Amino acid sequence: MRFANLDGRAAVIVEGASGDLAVDVAEASGGRFPADPQAVFSRWRAFCEWAAWSLDPEQGRPFAPEDLGPPVPRPAQVFAIGVNYAAHASEAGYPPESAPVTFTKFPSCLAGPYCEVELPSATVDWEVEMVVAVARESSGVHPVDAWDYVAGITLGQDLSERTSQLAGPRPQFSLAKSFPNFGPTGPWLATLSEFDDPSDLAISCSLSGETVQSARTSAMIYSVPELLVRLSRICRLFPGDLVFTGTPAGVGNARSPKRFIRPGDVLVSELEGVGGMTQRFVAGPARDGLPPSGE
Repeated sequence: MRFANLDGRAAVIVEGASGDLAVDVAEASGGRFPADPQAVFSRWRAFCEWAAWSLDPEQGRPFAPEDLGPPVPRPAQVFAIGVNYAAHASEAGYPPESAPVTFTKFPSCLAGPYCEVELPSATVDWEVEMVVAVARESSGVHPVDAWDYVAGITLGQDLSERTSQLAGPRPQFSLAKSFPNFGPTGPWLATLSEFDDPSDLAISCSLSGETVQSARTSAMIYSVPELLVRLSRICRLFPGDLVFTGTPAGVGNARSPKRFIRPGDVLVSELEGVGGMTQRFVAGPARDGLPPSGE
């Protein structure tokens, strides 16, 4: 199943004769499930059973991809994992097999898969990531059962403003990664049944036509089950929480010379079995302490 946020309403994406169609969840279920995409996660198991046995694909309607919002629009918690690919750990100056760095992207930065992003500075970087959504409340997840706690997989960009992230004696990961639209996700949330092997997916992104990141998620140092085990040992996880699982090598800040996103650039991200998303960048207003984004 592909679960989407279409114009703020929960939808299931189905295949039609001429392309993808969207079935409105509240209408198709006769009000059994809410229109609010976030509210569906509190009844995720029942919703999946209904979608598998009772959803009528004939109720699907054409839609504009630009009307898709973040499939999980208001998570209670967003966990983000750093240095979770050995090659990226190396380029960032961390030793191989580093323990994962955990921070947050504040939910206000979340955006849909097709959006415009204002650059707050001339040092904004890309980080393509597989993102998982939590299916049910949990604490102390066991490794054997960890995938059972995953509602689905989506694609994300952990856009990062490097000047504010690295300024001062202590990095400010969370703030620097939470400017408006710095957390685009989508195009939808794919349940695990959509994948032959959800732990081994091709992931990539290109900047204005040049491939800048390309890897497989099986190269993560800490797998999705391991991340959920580690997180749930400390934090109670709630339905609809998001976990950005880390980015592979190829970020702009690690290049020589460094490369950052400029006004006019187009960032295209792709995740096998999920799909793609596109961000277009424009110059933002000048901000104190940050290098101007330019025109």
